[in-house]
Formats: sequence, C-alpha cells, structure tokens
Amino acid sequence: MSNGDITLTAGDAEATVLPGNGGRVGGLRVGGVELLRQGERFGCFPMVPWCGRIRDGRFRDGATVQQMPLNAPPNAIHGTARDAAWRTARASTDEAVMTYDLVEPWPYPGRVTQQVALTEDSLTLTMSVETYESSFPAQIGWHPWFNRSLGGEDVTIDFAPAWQEERGEDHLPTGRRVDPRPGPWDDCFGMPGGVDVTLTWPGRLELKVTSREEWVVVYDEQREAVCVEPQTGPPNGLNTHPRLVTPLEPLEASTTWSWTRL
Repeated sequence: MSNGDITLTAGDAEATVLPGNGGRVGGLRVGGVELLRQGERFGCFPMVPWCGRIRDGRFRDGATVQQMPLNAPPNAIHGTARDAAWRTARASTDEAVMTYDLVEPWPYPGRVTQQVALTEDSLTLTMSVETYESSFPAQIGWHPWFNRSLGGEDVTIDFAPAWQEERGEDHLPTGRRVDPRPGPWDDCFGMPGGVDVTLTWPGRLELKVTSREEWVVVYDEQREAVCVEPQTGPPNGLNTHPRLVTPLEPLEASTTWSWTRL
C-alpha cells in the first residue's frame, strides 16, 4: 500500500495517521475538538530507535562507538524514524499498521512496526523493533504534543512519579535520581509501576496516558502544547540503559490514551 494519509474513526473520535510524515498521528479529534497541536512537526511522532537526546550523538555498542548526526547540536535527538516515510501495511476503519526499515544513518538493519488502534474512548499505539541480523541497542517512545487549551482553561498535569532524573546543564540526565520537583518541566521521571499521567482540561476532557513502560518525559515549557512521552528508557539511554534488540527478542512497547468527557 502507499504512504498516503489514513483517517481512523470510532464513535465521535477521529484520528489522522500520516505514514509519509514520520509515521506520526497528525490529529486526534474527540467530538470535533482537536487534542493535538497541528503542524508538520507536531501531532504525535514515534521516537525510535532512540528517545530524547544522545550526548554528543555518540553511543557505545561493545567496543564500537557509533556516531549519529547532531540534529540538536551538540546532541542527536528523537531517533531517525520521525524524519522518514513509513509504509502502510494495512488499514481499516479503526486501525492502521505501518512499517519502517531502519537505514543510514542508523548503522544496524532492522524493522520498526507501529500499530495505531482507535476506539470510541481510547487510542493505543504499539511499536516493535526487530532484527534478523546483528543485535543492537534501541529505545521506543512517543512524543505527543497535546494542545494546552481546548478553548477553555489550560490543561493540568497530574502524576505521582517515584523519582525525577536530575537534569544537567546540557538537559541530559546526570545519572542521579532526585525527589520530583514542581514544573515547568523538560524532565524525565521514573514510574516503576508503569506510566500513568492524567491530563485534565477543566470542564472539557480528562485524558490518561498509560504505559507498562516506567519512564516518562514531561515537557510543558512551550506556550501552545504539553508533551507526555512514555518511553522504554531515559534520555541518553542508549548509553545508560541500553535495551538490546536481538534476532530472538524484539523490543516492544505500547501506550494508551483514554479519555472521558467532563
């Protein structure tokens, strides 16, 4: 199939999926109200094969040091897949499955599969990275830009992390864990029982972001939007918490957004 835009519907929920623009969800409307910030860099994009920043764009794999392009100098950020066209494997009324084959500048062959599944009151994103050749470290995450306002009061963010990754001057975790601090945030938090963050637009909508993963980056320093990013490890995690993709064991993760009207 082509990589043309896909519209999913379920009840009064409608999601637009953009395989040709980084496999991202370009929009999510509930009762006609758009929840995601609009624009070709926004919506919700997959972060793969790494999440957040890699210090100096370098990570070690055994004795080899790999260098990624510095697309957020002096670091590399958010993986390679969001800049690529994905292929649509299949699409129905309420589900789409896309694939992306890892290519240069990522040094290892592999395939990413992402499923987007919509119901009347939830959206679930599932991703896997698999290889048939050499093993490699990788991460999976999602970077949604939720609109700060849906026309009324600004959104509130409620969550109870076990810790916050101390952030250095370079915006990267220092490796120390500290007690969670008040926002605004561009910070990574640990939620060992699984990510569970509630966004509330007063009088409009409550939306829960959940995942079995235990890391979440919360970014609310921009005026237009707030980001709640579940991921399989912290920023710079290819160096500090590598998860290995092997021919026998893919890396898999999912996140669900479930909403109720207020």
